[in-house]
Parts: sequence; structure tokens; C-alpha cells
Amino acid sequence: MTKPMKIDFVSDVSCPWCIIGLGGLEQALNNVGDLVQADIHFQPFELNPDMPAEGQNIVEHISQKYGSSPDQMSANREAIRARAGEVGFKMAMTDQSRIYNTFDAHRLLHWAGLEGRQAALKHALFEAYFTEGLNPGDHDVLVAKAEAVGLDPVAAREVLTSGRYADEVRAAEHDWRVKGINAVPAVIVNDRYLISGGQPAAAFEQALRSIAAEG
Repeated sequence: MTKPMKIDFVSDVSCPWCIIGLGGLEQALNNVGDLVQADIHFQPFELNPDMPAEGQNIVEHISQKYGSSPDQMSANREAIRARAGEVGFKMAMTDQSRIYNTFDAHRLLHWAGLEGRQAALKHALFEAYFTEGLNPGDHDVLVAKAEAVGLDPVAAREVLTSGRYADEVRAAEHDWRVKGINAVPAVIVNDRYLISGGQPAAAFEQALRSIAAEG
């Protein structure tokens, strides 16, 4: 018997473990087949809400934020690249990559959800940032990616230039933090079950099967 599941995927488009976690979740959903009918909602979370528009070099940023050494960063990047490859995603980050502000990306994703194209845009923005090295806060990049997934580019630009959905995104970010979400990805199933981190497909599959059995 198919079990409907509401899945809130709290994440940032500049979070590498988020695309790894999303890939693992999608593989798991494919593996469980008709057991689960998933209704996925992508929820906003900003890793760096105070980041200026021009961004910051990734090595400089991670060193300041976490105190990581160049060797640690290199090792972490290789581990992330390998894990991303396992879910079919190409990571192309280098020492010259930058961290950017993602608030406008979240506003556009909110609108894409209303238009029924949120998942497609989420994937496109992950690829824009991690594979193509583009700025996910740049309006031209955002409009191009919106158009590429079938959204109206004129409407997309109007959303971005008008500041629309800013209040909704801020409210959602606040609500998730109040609920205790301080790191991403965070996957919340049926408003009850939390799966944290960029888990592999097997971990997500086990959790989904267990939740389905309980329901």
C-alpha cells in the first residue's frame, strides 16, 4: 500500500552536503518505488545571510568561519566531490571559488514552488553554483536558470527586482530555526521525523521504510 509522505527539505543552494543529501533522498525514493508517494517542499536556510553581494573567496571564508587549514579544506573538498559523484553530481569547486549571498535564490525558489517547478529549479541552481561556478545571487543567472526549467523569465525577473516573497522567506527561515534546525540539510518527514545531514541513499531508504511501516 502506498504511503503518502510530506517531506520538507531544508537547505541552502550553496551547501555542498545539501545536494549530496538530495541525491541520496531521491535515490532512496526511487528504490522504495510505490511504497512512498513523496510530496517534497524545499525550505529556505541561509548559511551566510550576511554575505555581501560580491561574495568571498571560499578558502578565506572557510578559514575564517571554521579555522580549517588548506590541507583540511583540500581533503574535505575531495571527500565532497567523491560523495557527490556517488549520486551523479559533478562538483567543480576550487580554491578560487566564492561563497555568495543566496537570499534572492530562495525568493525565486519560493515562487517556483507556487508555479510547480521548485524541484527543477533547485537542481538547476545547485548545478549553476557547484558545477558551473556561477553566482546564485546574480539576477541574470537566476532568470536564465528559471527559463531553462520552463518558468517565465519575465515573471522571474519581476519577482527578483520587486523584492517579492522576502517576508515569506524570512518567516520560513525563522520558523525552521525556532524548530531547532541549525544545520542543513535537514529532512523532516510528515512534520515528525528528522533525518539530518547528507546521508547516503541506504540511510534514507531505511528511514523511509521505517516511517512507512509505522504509518
